[in-house]
Amino acid sequence: MSLARTILVTGSTDGVGRRVVEKLAAPGTHLLVHGRDEVRGKEAVEAVVRAGGTARFLRADLASLDKVRDLAAMVGAETEHLDAVINNAGIAQVDGPRRTSRDGHELHFAVNYLAPVLLTRLLRPLLGGGRPSRVVTLTSAAQNAIDFDDVMLEQGYSGYRAYGQSKLADIMFTFDLADDLAGTGVTATCLHPADHMDTAPVRAAGITPSNSVDKGADATVALAVDPAHEGRTGAYFNCRRESRANSQAYDRAARRRLRGLTEDLLGLDT
Repeated sequence: MSLARTILVTGSTDGVGRRVVEKLAAPGTHLLVHGRDEVRGKEAVEAVVRAGGTARFLRADLASLDKVRDLAAMVGAETEHLDAVINNAGIAQVDGPRRTSRDGHELHFAVNYLAPVLLTRLLRPLLGGGRPSRVVTLTSAAQNAIDFDDVMLEQGYSGYRAYGQSKLADIMFTFDLADDLAGTGVTATCLHPADHMDTAPVRAAGITPSNSVDKGADATVALAVDPAHEGRTGAYFNCRRESRANSQAYDRAARRRLRGLTEDLLGLDT
């Protein structure tokens, strides 16, 4: 008997991602649980199975573009169709020094932006194809305009600015992706799940949580599977409400510039 749906959730062994897979877990749903920690991955899979679903843990460190490619290959070996891709994995190391990925890119830009762009691009053959699919990318209300003269922030580094740039880049990517996929049955949306949820990055930043991860998980699940959002594409949501992003997200020239830079960094053809 074929499964009703298959969904990939990156960064789903902790925090919001973990609650997302727990809420999606149900008979007829196969969840691809991604993370870096085998123990937490096993625990997440077991939670899905207890709820009547099925799951497979896929380990990959998204700070490496080669590992992103490996993850895409693992997903392709697991399924021929994805009903949803939820790009949840990300970092928020706002108080530390500037760090770089294994490929030499500023770490927030690499993990929060380049990784989901590359992964989504590589998974494109598994999306649509006669069955609707959704791409949902988690971003943030904390957005900073991209400085194209110093995208990697080699001068005057600020962790908050690096995080905000990467999250705005995700929104710009979503808007372009929606245009690219128009008419294919694949939609692309993004969201700020909730303010200051009770997650490890929020607590590490010294912020007192004001929302539970359930609030953010509910908003994410709604965009991924709720029939009310069927066909909705090219939109940014603040929790459950469609909202307005930083003005640079609507600047087509800026989006073209970001896209060109991204294609160069990833070695992809436009």
